[in-house]
Amino acid sequence: MRRHELTHAQWSKIEPLLPVNGGPGGQWADHRRVINGVLFRARTGVPWPDLPERYGPWQTVYERHRRWSADGTWQQVLAELQIEADAADPDGVLARSAGREAEWAVNIDSTSCRAHQHAAGARHRPPRLPAKGGGTRVDTDGREALGRSRGGLTCKVHLLADDRARPLVWLTSPGQRGDNPMLVPVLEKLRIGRRGPGRPRSRPDRLRGDKAYSSRDTRAYLRRRHIKATIAQPDDQREHRRRRGRAGGRPPAFDKAQYRRRSAAERCVSKWKQFRAVASRYDKRDYIFNGTLTVTAIAIWLRDTVQEPSETP
Repeated sequence: MRRHELTHAQWSKIEPLLPVNGGPGGQWADHRRVINGVLFRARTGVPWPDLPERYGPWQTVYERHRRWSADGTWQQVLAELQIEADAADPDGVLARSAGREAEWAVNIDSTSCRAHQHAAGARHRPPRLPAKGGGTRVDTDGREALGRSRGGLTCKVHLLADDRARPLVWLTSPGQRGDNPMLVPVLEKLRIGRRGPGRPRSRPDRLRGDKAYSSRDTRAYLRRRHIKATIAQPDDQREHRRRRGRAGGRPPAFDKAQYRRRSAAERCVSKWKQFRAVASRYDKRDYIFNGTLTVTAIAIWLRDTVQEPSETP
């Protein structure tokens, strides 16, 4: 076992969640070696042809990563890790506040990833992706989530993180996209499954966000879904409300103690960007970049949930 590779305990955790074989016509190459190659590339950001020879042919590693990014295998592994962590330790997803009832709180934020020149130049024609039942399907969306901002060619990741600084769900967008319009799509993507019967949990008790998410429409949406909002209000909104007097209404409730815990989203971004293939985007296709985000999120969850055996003298 080398740096950036799965430990024995981490491998035993995800091994049952991986496909058994490659279907008709052949068998998969060793899963562990290929996944270690994907993690090495994600951590170091090297081009695929520059992977060390110990991971086997680089085409095999890249093709496995591309296929599992397209058919949702990476996402299924992450979902199972979240379900298991929630079932084994409710505090893993539920945040407990001192002196209060247990509540499920999530933190929203965004981060910009500078796109390398290798990320540009994808074909305009939508790619054909492998389907779960065999064959291929056409990516009808066809977007690549690349845009121009003050940082140049960038991609933005909008994410929800729990209080242990682990990514729950995210969406990618062009770098110039604002944060507030992406709050509703990201929140509606949230689904934490359960062990046994019951619907997936999709409505947190509290949402924390910075000033970028302070708007009347956002707060109204959260009230309709009975989600408590801990969102800072910009100075210009406060001044506008004061100028209107009674017509401005009451100021929104704001809990400073809860807002301090919003830093979990920033710590989650810091963990994510330890992987250079996330800090700088090298993938041309958006679905492959989302696969890179997912496999690095799996690594973050494994580090937090898997207890390594202690060494005995």
